Amino acid sequence: MTGITLTAEQIRNAPAAVRQWIEQEVISSLGLSPRAPVTIPPQASHLVACSVEDAAGVLEHIRGVLPAVNVLLELGRPGISFGQPAVMTFRLMDILHHTRLPDINGVITCLEMINQALIEVRKDPAVRLCGFDHEGHCLIAPQTQASIATLWQTMMERQAAQQRETAGRSAPAA
Repeated sequence: MTGITLTAEQIRNAPAAVRQWIEQEVISSLGLSPRAPVTIPPQASHLVACSVEDAAGVLEHIRGVLPAVNVLLELGRPGISFGQPAVMTFRLMDILHHTRLPDINGVITCLEMINQALIEVRKDPAVRLCGFDHEGHCLIAPQTQASIATLWQTMMERQAAQQRETAGRSAPAA
């Protein structure tokens, strides 16, 4: 058997896939993992691929709840894609860390608000923007991740254009 020692900084700076592998190894070595695979019962609701317009509609519904907005925009970050059909996964702990919410329950509450907003946008009670697994991950469709990333990029471009316009108007005439 060979062992290695990693500093907290090395683990923190490792790619997400490596951090997840380390996490699973630690959980397994401590005997904290479930003994048998947990199966998720089939649900009537399902993850949908959201367009940029869907994402914008969700954003509009949750605009007044800043933590939910932060969580939605976190889903625009690159995630890990797996499965067939593919889904993007995000660790709830990473979302918690990036959004600085007080606990995982806050993250889950925000994700539920986001799902509710999509139901209102699509007018379909069966749709879900995100789901969960029993290993602490949030799951979304890859198109949804791309749409949220595009929405974020568009928002940043509009803000930059407004700042340039404001700066141009306030510049003294020569």
